[in-house]
Amino acid sequence: MKDNIYLSVIIPAYNEAQRIRETLIKICRYLQEMRYRYEVIVVNDGSQDNTSDIVRELSKKMPVIKLLENATNRGKGYAVCAGVKASQGQLVLFSDADLSTPIEELEKLKAALEEEYDIAIGSRGLAGSEIAVRQPWYRETMGKIFNRLVRLFAIRGIKDTQCGFKLFRQTVAKQVFDLQRIERFAFDVELLFIARRRRWRIKEIPIRWINSPCSRVKLGKDSLKMFFDLFKIRMNAMRGRYN
Repeated sequence: MKDNIYLSVIIPAYNEAQRIRETLIKICRYLQEMRYRYEVIVVNDGSQDNTSDIVRELSKKMPVIKLLENATNRGKGYAVCAGVKASQGQLVLFSDADLSTPIEELEKLKAALEEEYDIAIGSRGLAGSEIAVRQPWYRETMGKIFNRLVRLFAIRGIKDTQCGFKLFRQTVAKQVFDLQRIERFAFDVELLFIARRRRWRIKEIPIRWINSPCSRVKLGKDSLKMFFDLFKIRMNAMRGRYN
């Protein structure tokens, strides 16, 4: 057992009372078999249900679980950023609260960092990805359109920027998130854009993925905001905000 925390897992949570307990138990049961110390940081992003109460109660039995709270809903990107800044692990993973990517896929991403990559990201767009439960056709279509726009305006060569399962070296994570400006769903694109500008090495990894029917992304309003955020990223770069 190492003295220092090796892995920090960041879980952004907004109205996740129905599934956060099961998610945290799955993560902790898996990681407690590993020969390293870890922490699980849940960032409650202004939930209106009893998400915080459930996490707080579970943390009494599992002290590795920590709770951070945003007074109001600021967005997934803001929540993940808060968790990263509070993290102590040598490696930092953020994962969606629904565990659409099972925690066991972590080993694939860790192997990439052992190959001297700086960031490893789960991908549903590569050969070898296993999509156990697919999204509805209209969500898949919107995702493909968004990915094409991402490659056109922001980042080339990455098939899937939006999979909510990404692993960073701590030093890289702290620097990337310190420059983050996008607070909602397009923050993934911004992080990878910053990493590319800093010449950090990114490895895209095919993963197993199971669609959750309870997606927080609203096709109309959120999709439009994500498209505009791509232009914000370009403008931020031109104004030197990522320097």
